[in-house]
Amino acid sequence: ANTSLYAFIEQWAGTPYRYGGATRDGIDCSAYSGTLIHDIYGITLPRTARSQYDECDRVKKADLQEGDLVFFRTRRGVSHVGVYLGNGYFTHASTSSGVMISNLEEEYFSKRYLGGGRVPAKTDN
Repeated sequence: ANTSLYAFIEQWAGTPYRYGGATRDGIDCSAYSGTLIHDIYGITLPRTARSQYDECDRVKKADLQEGDLVFFRTRRGVSHVGVYLGNGYFTHASTSSGVMISNLEEEYFSKRYLGGGRVPAKTDN
């Protein structure tokens, strides 16, 4: 178990969703995934869900690993992103409930799932 990952999620849990937000006062999905990946894995991601999708290597659902990104079509195109935790669970900033953990098999997410992405393993210098 990655204790720093779960400590990060616990610190952010319940932070409200705010489009364009990037702080504990309010954060959107791509800022949350970008902050998590940077703080836990030392990798800087682009700002938007679409740009994060474009930067990742595609991963089949069955091959998802902790720290992979999961992408959804909630509007047109790539419009939502979360970070995979394992056993079907992922953490994300939900428009309705803020930062939380959900399951890919929940009807809402399974219908809108676009794919998984592995973040290129480059670290900031």
